Amino acid sequence: MSFLVRVCHALQHQSVNYALVGGHAVALHGAVRGTIDIDLVIEFTLENLKTTEQVFKSLGLSSHLPLSAEYIFTHRETLIKERNLIAWSFISLENPLEVVDLIISFDLQNQMVVEKNLASGQVLRVLSKEDLITMKRASGRPQDLADVTALQESE
Repeated sequence: MSFLVRVCHALQHQSVNYALVGGHAVALHGAVRGTIDIDLVIEFTLENLKTTEQVFKSLGLSSHLPLSAEYIFTHRETLIKERNLIAWSFISLENPLEVVDLIISFDLQNQMVVEKNLASGQVLRVLSKEDLITMKRASGRPQDLADVTALQESE
């Protein structure tokens, strides 16, 4: 089972409302894009954040920064505005290619999520193409703007 599927399956098993939003989401929407890390968003509640942190730990991932779910939840706005922290990163110390970025500057609440079926039969939750384009356009980063173009051309 791939790392991507393991992460998504573990989140689904713990009933975390999540969606893929990075390069994997772009690819699942039909625009070819290489990526290694997993970018995802959750419905931003303390319970979801704590559960997500525990899921990542159970998968052998460690927080890149010495922060806890409670701290992220309580200080979210300050972290975003004053520290420019967009994502809470987790990495496997055994396999540095296993990286998950939990985007904290975006709340999944009120967003459209679609399910994508893999050839293996696994189902992954992905932010809808329209919401993904809106999110990536708002970030303004060059890679995200390139993703917007690729997503629009894949229609």
